[in-house]
Amino acid sequence: MREGQPILSVITVVYNNVADIERTMLSVLNQTYKGIEYIVIDGGSTDGTVQVIEKYKDRLAKFISEKDNGIYDAMNKGLALATGDYVLFMNSADEIYSADTVANVFTTAPDADIYYGETEMIDASGKSLGQRRHKAPANFTWKSFKYGMSVSHQAIYIKRALVEPYDLQYQLSADIDWILRAAKKAKTIVNVNQYVAKYQVGGMSKLKHRQSLAERFDIMKRHYGLLPTIFNHTIITFNLGLYWLKNRRTND
Repeated sequence: MREGQPILSVITVVYNNVADIERTMLSVLNQTYKGIEYIVIDGGSTDGTVQVIEKYKDRLAKFISEKDNGIYDAMNKGLALATGDYVLFMNSADEIYSADTVANVFTTAPDADIYYGETEMIDASGKSLGQRRHKAPANFTWKSFKYGMSVSHQAIYIKRALVEPYDLQYQLSADIDWILRAAKKAKTIVNVNQYVAKYQVGGMSKLKHRQSLAERFDIMKRHYGLLPTIFNHTIITFNLGLYWLKNRRTND
């Protein structure tokens, strides 16, 4: 760990998302915290995304635009380039919550292995949809995901020494496995008790929901065991049913 303020490597992965990439990048570039290494990995976009990124090229630590083998391959490229003390993934369409968020995170407690916070959902226009259904736990451990991903990928700052590459056998849910593997090694995990990210709803995991669920089950089985995972998924299904029933009644 460097003396003084830690360096945060923020990695943005994007492919053909000219509508949202600037908003994401500005949420990083406009941070009051100065110790940020910003890395952008583009998958060879052809829709104008690259031109938007190049407007800010002199403010980026590293920028690559080339074909990849999917989002987690691109994210592994970003990890390989990162040199900071911590890593944060803020992929295209998502945002760091406010300009002072990173500064606030690192003043919460010194030298934690992981910092995490809450996520606000937004729609494609940037309108707030409120807090995620899975509220961040008061005290997060690797066991906290057994009933679902309670800390979003955009809302967790992990010490780079703890992270490993994403497992490319998973196309949609490798981020869950990635966080769990890091959390198992972590000794100090700090809840910053504030919103730290905005997450745009949708994405491939929604479009390919069945595959996403199958991958999540396999990941949970690997980390928690088969029988506990079957039991936990029964509870997840029950809680999800209650959530939708409650919200349907509210909206009727």
